[in-house]
Amino acid sequence: MPIITLRVTGDRDIFDDVMNAIHGIDRVERVEEIDDLMSGVRDDSSSSELSDDVGSSTYTLEVEVPNEKVGEEVRAIAEETAGTREAALEFVTDDENEI
Repeated sequence: MPIITLRVTGDRDIFDDVMNAIHGIDRVERVEEIDDLMSGVRDDSSSSELSDDVGSSTYTLEVEVPNEKVGEEVRAIAEETAGTREAALEFVTDDENEI
């Protein structure tokens, strides 16, 4: 099954909204929050204590879908939900099974 990994940067309640919206999509096989070992590290920052580094949190979600059509729906719902809450959303593509 293809896997979509996404990161939401914002408050916990925003992440929960995105996760709940994805849970509501028919045929989604699995939705799971995963630990992101790099969530506290930024590549563009030489200091981990800059004000924009500590202002919000990053949460990672892994979604297993049966096919590309459902994957497209997951992406659209995640973008819409995060966008209405003004949160940053990133689709991570580091696994060969991801779509």
